[in-house]
Amino acid sequence: MFVAIKKPVGAITRGTTNPNRLRRIDRYLAALPIIRNTAQPIVVDLGFGASPITAIELQARLGKVNSRALVVGIEIDRERVERALPFENENLRFTNGGFEVPLPKSLGENRQVELIRALNVLRQYDESEVLPAWQLMQTRLTNDGLLIDGTCDEIGRLACWVTVAKTGPQSLTISLRLLGLENPSKVAERLPKILIHKNVPGQAIYDLLTQLDSAWAANAPLGVFSPQQRWVATCRKLLAAGWPIENNPKRWRLGELTVAWPAVAPK
Repeated sequence: MFVAIKKPVGAITRGTTNPNRLRRIDRYLAALPIIRNTAQPIVVDLGFGASPITAIELQARLGKVNSRALVVGIEIDRERVERALPFENENLRFTNGGFEVPLPKSLGENRQVELIRALNVLRQYDESEVLPAWQLMQTRLTNDGLLIDGTCDEIGRLACWVTVAKTGPQSLTISLRLLGLENPSKVAERLPKILIHKNVPGQAIYDLLTQLDSAWAANAPLGVFSPQQRWVATCRKLLAAGWPIENNPKRWRLGELTVAWPAVAPK
């Protein structure tokens, strides 16, 4: 059974989703130390949508690196929760709620969580609502917990997310399917809500995407070997230009690039 929340914080979103859509984000989450090193991390899939498939997939992927990881799917639409309940198991629960991030009573309603994944949720809100939503979710995190707020395309080939700690945003990650990629700036249409309207001259995110395209074009000859080698060289070029890149070639080869948040924060 799930906990009935009188007034969940938020609004019902479209709820569209697809199997395997969030694989890029899940791969990032599975590598996080807080998942691997916490005895039994509680991970929230906030706004899982009309189908519980993303929560089911998240639990399966995290279970491969920590068999005790427990995923809680939270939806503001009670009917969606009802449809998800038959899929519950020892490591997967569902409940009704919003940005206040409630947990089932069996887990301890006041228990803080290690990770909140809010994908394709805040994209459907006004920009002015992002920071209040972050702040509310941050109160539900453990001291070293993380919030992942991001967006991806319908089939998961383009993804971008902000990693937010209890103290504030830490980084921006871009994750792209490199095969057939024309320009990295294609991800602009999937920027998180806090940045999507800031992709204009004079803003740091615009500079990052412009330089990404330039470096990608400059390293086009490496594409004959593999798009991964081309992307690694692109990331190295940005690093040499002074961008505070926080991940490494192992992650670059997956099509990821993580930049410290102050370098791309809205002005």
